Amino acid sequence: MHKISASEGNISSKRILIGKIILLALHGVGAVGLSLPEYRALFLSLTPVHLLLTMGLILVYHKGWSEAFPVVAGATFCIGFGSELIGVHTGYLYGDYVYGPTLGLTLWEVPLVIGVNWFILSYLTVSVFHKIPSDAYAAFLGASAMTALDYILEPVAISLEYWAWKWEIIPMSNYLGWFGVSFLIQLIWRKANFDKQNPLATFLLLVWIIFFTLLNFTLTF
Repeated sequence: MHKISASEGNISSKRILIGKIILLALHGVGAVGLSLPEYRALFLSLTPVHLLLTMGLILVYHKGWSEAFPVVAGATFCIGFGSELIGVHTGYLYGDYVYGPTLGLTLWEVPLVIGVNWFILSYLTVSVFHKIPSDAYAAFLGASAMTALDYILEPVAISLEYWAWKWEIIPMSNYLGWFGVSFLIQLIWRKANFDKQNPLATFLLLVWIIFFTLLNFTLTF
């Protein structure tokens, strides 16, 4: 069995530290830029780039590059994006809402980057709870975490015109729908056979919680 040398361990720790610093820089600069009215339009236009950079960074630290991983990643994108199509065009799953121009290129009135957002959130929460032996319990915790983050995100998204709700009311069906779709995705991830841990996952999830909590104060008060 190959033993990890001290130098290998140090390199690994340094790589993780570098990744965390990059994530802090991305979100710190983003939070400041979105909070300042004179720079808000510029930073809003960079939102899709920010999400793609974040996804790219966590994939650099991903370990489980098996044949199953791209299949699950693609399924997550398609399920998340497909659920948004249903939501926008029928009002089912989440309620009556429409997307604004902020999130970039759209397909059938839904931004393509929304599928990326579903992937990142699913990936992070699956990684955080990967040690829990019960698939159903881990999926429940993961879906709960995703729904909780959506709750924090909603006021920010509305303020930044990511999307808008009919009558400006966020229905309870939004959170129920989020939980249901998230639970399905979490189960799919759990059943797939590949390494699901990522050294940046817990850190990034905490960064997102702080990021959107801060923006709730700077944008809505």
